[in-house]
Amino acid sequence: MTLPRLYNVIGLMSGTSLDGVDVALVETDGLAHVRPKGFAYFPYPESLRAKVRACFGARAKTADIEDAEHELTIAHINAVKQFMAAESLTPADIDLIGFHGQTITHDPDHGFTWQLGAGDLLARETGVNVVYDFRTADVAAGGQGAPLIPIYHWARAFSSHVTFPVAILNIGGVSNVTWLGKTEGELLAFDCGPGNALIDDVVLKATGARFDKDGAIALSGKADPEILSRWLSHPFFQKRPPKSLDRGAWDTKTISNLPLADAVATLTDFTVAAIAQGATYFPEPATAWYVTGGGRLNTAIMQGLRARLKCSVEPVEALGWDGDALEAEGFAYLAVRSVLGLPLSYPTTTGIKRAITGGKIVYEKNK
Repeated sequence: MTLPRLYNVIGLMSGTSLDGVDVALVETDGLAHVRPKGFAYFPYPESLRAKVRACFGARAKTADIEDAEHELTIAHINAVKQFMAAESLTPADIDLIGFHGQTITHDPDHGFTWQLGAGDLLARETGVNVVYDFRTADVAAGGQGAPLIPIYHWARAFSSHVTFPVAILNIGGVSNVTWLGKTEGELLAFDCGPGNALIDDVVLKATGARFDKDGAIALSGKADPEILSRWLSHPFFQKRPPKSLDRGAWDTKTISNLPLADAVATLTDFTVAAIAQGATYFPEPATAWYVTGGGRLNTAIMQGLRARLKCSVEPVEALGWDGDALEAEGFAYLAVRSVLGLPLSYPTTTGIKRAITGGKIVYEKNK
């Protein structure tokens, strides 16, 4: 029997929090074999954050958006080159790059999603084949286009000897969860609600800091129950999964008159409450929750989750995973699946009628 080929793949992820580029190196066959081999983070300059932030919600290309996309792609090119130099890698050592790009608008209910990122430019400048535009095929097929990482969560959990059912929770700009059942391949995934993005926006505007470090501001404030109740009555929370969410679905002007600590406490409680509400859709309760993304470092969020979920809630590091690298690793894994024509999304992850592959491939090697 011929064993599946192993690929050395770089995965690139930039979330809606606009922190920067996560770069991960993974050895994988696109199936059950996954071996993370390296990770680095390259922050965006504030000027690029501002340019990209100004593109949020756009639906048509303009000169400003083209400029932002070019600069964003250059930032990814530089990140790849710096990472490869630090790891003593050449283009010959890398089979693929999985390039997520930067989401600026996500409205799958109207058949629209947009990730900035020029895959052809990235391939040309790095000398490596690139897979990009991962979400469009799913949305075009009637899916939510997100989340796409659940199949990677399954691959990692399968080899980590966890007790099923288990929940893998990603708290990035938006929060999303993957529920993995006792039967192989049994999974459910969906966006729960906001993650760090709303908190980060308010903290940045008020203090100049990029996030609420350790949840200290939230812990010093008191959540407004009326605002919280109003937000939780949003139609999104009455919609059954699979479902996905755009970063800009909530208007933070509602809390503009609150003291900063209370505003951040309200947003933090909102993130926690939305996640807890999402758990009610699980086929059966998770025995434990493992948290990835920046939210796992927020004490207020983690304390809130433990109080509401009433079960073990730990960062994914408890499984020996790297919570900073997981999303980038996931897009490396998805890149291989794309090249092999394997599914990236499923009826229970994005709501499509049948499992489908996705991504566009730019072949720079062996032209």
